[in-house]
Amino acid sequence: MSDSVLEPRAVTRDLFSAAIGSVLCCYVGQPFDTIKVKMQTNPDQFSHVVGSTNQILKNEGVAAFWKGAVPTAGGMVLENCMAFGVNAALKRAFPDTNNDGDIKEGPPSLLKPFAMGAITGCCSATVLLPSEIIKCKTQISTERHITSSQIVKQMMKKQGMRSFFVGFDAQLCRDSCFYALFFGGYELSCYTFRTFVPSMPDELNYFMSGGIAGMGAWFVAMPFDVPKTNVQSRYDTKVMGSYFPELIRVAKQRGIGGLYAGLGPTLIRAFPANAALFLGVESGKKLFDKAVWQE
Repeated sequence: MSDSVLEPRAVTRDLFSAAIGSVLCCYVGQPFDTIKVKMQTNPDQFSHVVGSTNQILKNEGVAAFWKGAVPTAGGMVLENCMAFGVNAALKRAFPDTNNDGDIKEGPPSLLKPFAMGAITGCCSATVLLPSEIIKCKTQISTERHITSSQIVKQMMKKQGMRSFFVGFDAQLCRDSCFYALFFGGYELSCYTFRTFVPSMPDELNYFMSGGIAGMGAWFVAMPFDVPKTNVQSRYDTKVMGSYFPELIRVAKQRGIGGLYAGLGPTLIRAFPANAALFLGVESGKKLFDKAVWQE
């Protein structure tokens, strides 16, 4: 394969595998994400995981756990095509080599994958933003049969086109932090398993490393996510400038613990959803090599 950063086969392979992983990630993780959003936006009513789950089941039905799944899946495909595509391109542009230009043996750099992840997060935030806003507004609605298209109509009526970009600063803060830990943690975890558990099958390594990386990234990014969710779920916020006042407000009213509202379902979701994501991505690459575009 050519070493070109934008070599057509490599780029197509990245996008194909990211799309497969995204759909798996969405439908595995959406129920937990719905609970998280309820807990973040209405902590008085939804205070813990079990009670929140029961309330949603009782008041809105089972289907409510997948509210906003369609725009979320679409957004995840765009987000992860951007994220995995940009991250893979950065790896091709800045390979981990020694002074002679050969691939370096041993543990991965402790800086490079984390820095590349932060850059990736800033890029992915730009494509994820509209679907994330629609998802948040759909999930906090208590109407049983409300659809994402109805939410979009409400958004256009109340704020116009700018409603699709509110909280852009919030999205940048969360995603740059999240993806730094996400991709950096995945690379480190994969290397650790290969080194200390050499008999582990590759598929299990991808699954475990993806789950671990997802949990670590969400734990660190969670304080940035709570005010982001609040900003994007309302109809009175700005494209830029509402995020930091909201972060301060949440910290003052709820304490530092308030910035971790919804952490339980988020971490529960993070392992299976991101394990499915990375397993889907890595499996998608193998499928692409065998059945789609052979070298």
